[in-house]
Amino acid sequence: MAVRADAVMGTVVTIDVDAEGAGEAVERALGWFHHVEACCSRFEEESELMRLSAQTAVPVPVSDLLFEAVRFGLHVAAASGGAFDPTVGAAMMHRGFDREHRTGRRVRRPRRHVRATRADAARAPAAMPPNEAWPAPSYRDVLLDETRRTITLRRPLVLDLGAVAKGLAVDLAARELAPFRDFAVSAGGDLFLGGMNPGGQRWTVGIRHPRRPGELIASVSVSNQAVCTSGDYERPAPDGAAGHHILDARVGASPPATASVTVIAPTAMLADALATAAFVLGPVEGIAFLQRMDAEGLIVGTDLVCHRTLGFPS
Repeated sequence: MAVRADAVMGTVVTIDVDAEGAGEAVERALGWFHHVEACCSRFEEESELMRLSAQTAVPVPVSDLLFEAVRFGLHVAAASGGAFDPTVGAAMMHRGFDREHRTGRRVRRPRRHVRATRADAARAPAAMPPNEAWPAPSYRDVLLDETRRTITLRRPLVLDLGAVAKGLAVDLAARELAPFRDFAVSAGGDLFLGGMNPGGQRWTVGIRHPRRPGELIASVSVSNQAVCTSGDYERPAPDGAAGHHILDARVGASPPATASVTVIAPTAMLADALATAAFVLGPVEGIAFLQRMDAEGLIVGTDLVCHRTLGFPS
């Protein structure tokens, strides 16, 4: 059996493989977390994501990993009507979520560059002029060119892939471990459980009670699936400000009706993003959204009433 833990992406990542000879695969799996962080983190000023966020009105060639992460985020944003929105980075920084998790150092906003060649300018859409009257940026301000693999930000904004990148890293790690069949990847509230547990049974995942530390509000039994939970208790807004780390970009505030969301899906990236979208939508709309997306979920309201999709395996 191989068990490894590492501090990365603002959490502790644990990998458990019930097989001999899995050491190298476990190291490769952990390596994906560092790679995704270097590419997609808003808390690393030199990450590819932050370098992209410094460019406005110019098509920027990006790596396949970043392109796919952004494309996926935009897909979920459109499907949720903007409840999930990867353009909330600047708003999150303004609310105090701007500290590098290892050192506590504040991350500076990207310095803007609006330089483009004539060819770039011909391909890029016109940028929206700076004007305080314009509404906040949204996912509609991010344009992808599938052929050239470029991303264009139509206006100044900071991308935030926090609800995509960790799930993506979990999925990449799970792909490395798939040949061993029975394994668990845990990254904070994001899990992927492969095969069976050491006792030969499906994995049991406890879901934390959002208001009673140390207690569970439910549990699920899964195999070869991802389970991701988002809770309002995870990261409260700093300096006594109202709200927490989940923001409804449509109104500029944390959703008031949701305490936690747990989603079960085939991949962690999907479960992670859907959990954030459902959290913003609230218990009633969130459950309807999860069912439209063919995912199972549990939404706990701030009134502690539990709402489940029809197939939630509790």
